[in-house]
Amino acid sequence: MFDQEIYIKRRNGLRGQLDSGIIIFPGNFESSMNYPDNPYRFRQDSNFLYFFGLDHAGYVGVIDLDEGKDMIYGDDVDMDDIIWMGAQPSVHDQAESVGVKNTAPLDQLEVFLKKALEKNRIIHILPFYRGDNVLFLSRVTGKSPDELEKMISVPLIKAVINLRSYKGAEEIKEIEYAMDIAWEMHTTVMKMAKPGVIERELAGTIEGIAAARGNGISFPVILTINGQTLHNHYHGNILKEGRMMVTDAGAESLLHYASDITRTIPVNGRFDQRQKDIYEIVLKANTEAIKAARPGMTNKNLHLMASRIMANGLKEVGLMRGDIDQAVSLGAIALFFPHGLGHMMGLDVHDMEGLGEDYVGYNDEVHRSKQFGMAFLRLARKLEPGFVFTVEPGIYFIPALIEQWREEKKFAEFINYDKLDAFMDFGGIRIEDDVFVKEDDVEVIGRPIPKTVEEIETIMNS
Repeated sequence: MFDQEIYIKRRNGLRGQLDSGIIIFPGNFESSMNYPDNPYRFRQDSNFLYFFGLDHAGYVGVIDLDEGKDMIYGDDVDMDDIIWMGAQPSVHDQAESVGVKNTAPLDQLEVFLKKALEKNRIIHILPFYRGDNVLFLSRVTGKSPDELEKMISVPLIKAVINLRSYKGAEEIKEIEYAMDIAWEMHTTVMKMAKPGVIERELAGTIEGIAAARGNGISFPVILTINGQTLHNHYHGNILKEGRMMVTDAGAESLLHYASDITRTIPVNGRFDQRQKDIYEIVLKANTEAIKAARPGMTNKNLHLMASRIMANGLKEVGLMRGDIDQAVSLGAIALFFPHGLGHMMGLDVHDMEGLGEDYVGYNDEVHRSKQFGMAFLRLARKLEPGFVFTVEPGIYFIPALIEQWREEKKFAEFINYDKLDAFMDFGGIRIEDDVFVKEDDVEVIGRPIPKTVEEIETIMNS
């Protein structure tokens, strides 16, 4: 955990943005995998971690804005627990470590909340992502799931995002540690990748690295020779000569801060000319976008800049044609680049996405586009000092999408469909880095992971 003053400051930050009521932060409970006593690996709720810091199942944090009091509800272990788990610190001692003086058994939460509701006090809750928490809150409030949905507090959502968006020095240190793990994960993949190796050998190895050095992976590993599928979690393919392999993987630090890095490599350790041509286009979009990023610049404009770079590159190799600015503005580039340039990152790899992507990545100044491709841009608002975000351009050759657009003659003035036949087996290329916005510029976080053609070929053949 961080020092207790950090958690006290964060909770006080919420008090400064909300006028009255009771804020409820349910921590997560154990979740069974295939029978009650065999749970999945526990992952605490990120908002509970941010404000209360305790990485323990079955706790609920409460901030009473009117009484100026913080509470943690949870149960101390009994002898049956001790036999299986060993002695544990008391709830009171754990609460004191994060600056909370008031604790009570979990069953007292129901008494507290029902009294509050009888007095028509405002209850602030955040959106749900786990069914067991919906059922728990339904029980302790006496409200149906539909009624709970109506209690979700937009003021609380905005206040939490306003705090969590700006990373402190202690958080950057955690992300740097997660990046150090990611460096080992990705360089290990580069050394192990060879024709004949099955994908799961690589995926399993780097999951082990993440578990050995931190709190495991920050999201399910994407590692595949079928990189045209953006989030491909299947690891059953055998690496083949002439294929590219995308690895999108990151780790969690011991305090659950994420890293998220993507590298694309040639399976046989050497780029052929076709692979190199497309790779260099994506690499230029990645590096130039990072160079151009500044506080005050919208990530939407950064996305459009990267799109123009890739469209120009594709025109140079004969896959696109015509007015490139128009091709980007009308959405023709989305055939090759159907996702956004990046997203916020922190305690969640897609930071705070559970609170609503439009609240996190958009505001009154920048609104979400409905255009295919642009609609998937998770972060569009102005970059501000303290933000951590990803820069991850990509070029993909998705056969089903190509065939659909070809049949529709969609954007035929910009896309050279005849030449795309030679790329139906190409896959995809994505290159991703994690970036910290400083007062005047930005900084790529962590030890540089090989990404130029020369760097990748050197490490793969060393």
